[in-house]
Amino acid sequence: MEQPFSLTSEVRNNCLIMTTAGYVNNVGGEAIAGEFNRHFETGIRLVVINLGQSKVVNSVGMSFLIEIIEKLHEADGKLVFTDLDPAVEKMLSIMGLFQYAGKQKTVADALVSLTGTGKEG
Repeated sequence: MEQPFSLTSEVRNNCLIMTTAGYVNNVGGEAIAGEFNRHFETGIRLVVINLGQSKVVNSVGMSFLIEIIEKLHEADGKLVFTDLDPAVEKMLSIMGLFQYAGKQKTVADALVSLTGTGKEG
C-alpha cells in the first residue's frame, strides 16, 4: 500500500521548491497544482519539484504536472524535476515532458541550473 500523499514547499532565491512524498494521484496532483498556483500568482516563475519520495505518478497526477508546465511555458518560466525514481523518470520521458522541463539529480543542482546560485542559496 502506498503511503499517503504529503507536500512541503519553500521559496529560495525566488524559486519555489516543492517536495512530495507518496502517491501522486488526483489528491497529490491537486495539492501540487494548488501550491504552484498560489506562488505563481505572486510572480514565481522558477519551480523545482522533488519527487524523490514519490515512486508512483498516475495519469491524473501527470495531468496536473502538465498543467504546471504549460503555465510556466506561457510565462517564460522554468520547471526542474529532481530526485526521480527510475520508473517516474521513464514515464516523464515517454510523455516527452523533458522537452519542456528539466531534470537534475538534486534540489541543489536544480537551484544552480535555475538561479545560478551556489548550493547554500
